[in-house]
Amino acid sequence: MSRAMVDTTVLKNAVELACRAPSLHNSQPWRWVAVGTVLDLFADPSRIGHFTDSTGREVIISCGAVLDHLRVAMAAAGWEASIERLPDPDNRDHLAAIQFDRSESVDEAQRVLAEAIRRRRTDRLAFAAPEPWEPVESVLRAAAATGSVDLDVIDDDGRPALADASRRTEQMRAHDSSYQAELLWWTGYSEPEEGIPPSALASDAEATRVDVARSFPRSGDEDRRADVDRDHSRIVVLSTYDDSRDNALRAGEVLSTLLLECTAAGLATCTLTHMMEVNASRELVRRLVGRVAEPQVLIRVGRAPESAAPPPRTPRRPLADVLQIR
Repeated sequence: MSRAMVDTTVLKNAVELACRAPSLHNSQPWRWVAVGTVLDLFADPSRIGHFTDSTGREVIISCGAVLDHLRVAMAAAGWEASIERLPDPDNRDHLAAIQFDRSESVDEAQRVLAEAIRRRRTDRLAFAAPEPWEPVESVLRAAAATGSVDLDVIDDDGRPALADASRRTEQMRAHDSSYQAELLWWTGYSEPEEGIPPSALASDAEATRVDVARSFPRSGDEDRRADVDRDHSRIVVLSTYDDSRDNALRAGEVLSTLLLECTAAGLATCTLTHMMEVNASRELVRRLVGRVAEPQVLIRVGRAPESAAPPPRTPRRPLADVLQIR
């Protein structure tokens, strides 16, 4: 069946919005190619270091997030996406081929999620508890009910072990000069349109209040949210049956959905993958959730104080660098 041709301006606007998706160290490891009625998504493995993401799995998860953001952006523009995942067995970087049909209408929920793309930030500071939690958890579980991705929440009994594993993971890599060099590049020596700016990082005082976190180079001497004594977030775990590219891509799509649902609900989030990069830490997460599955990503979910200024927007690459229209 032939698909409709999307106006170039609509497509550009949707791709630009979709590229607000989170990615490891804000590396934005994706590129888009539009040919006729098809929009193709490709991974760009060159855009992340081999000492952080040694398997390339986090590149694929990042691309899954941008793919779902694209779906949301196009839905709000009045187009329904039809996605073929991993369409070319001879090109492992070709992750999706997307075609579009006009929607009969755009509902308020679609508009809310698209607006959430603009408001979502990765917040590395301590959170207040996301109370009431039960309604939020119900929404997240429904959003994750794809059949490919499992969702679990680390309970209070498991939090100390998770925090200890997080600290040990970072201590283990503290003297890994190659890993630390990659962090430095993405947090201060990268180009101005990519990476993590100092304003998005925590100071020493702020970092001490978050027990499950990647250790980035410290930024400044601010003490934001001093009234939040420690991180009271809930920690959500997304797992898949295996580490296949298809499942990593779908984990990224579900991650996108959860982040946008949380943002729409007024909650703050922080995506964590550092424990997935070390086998011993990943095994501990697997034991905590009690599944014979592969944990892919953790998400801290909480509330930022209403009086707190939102984290600044992190930069994005120019559209011309990530989208080619043939």
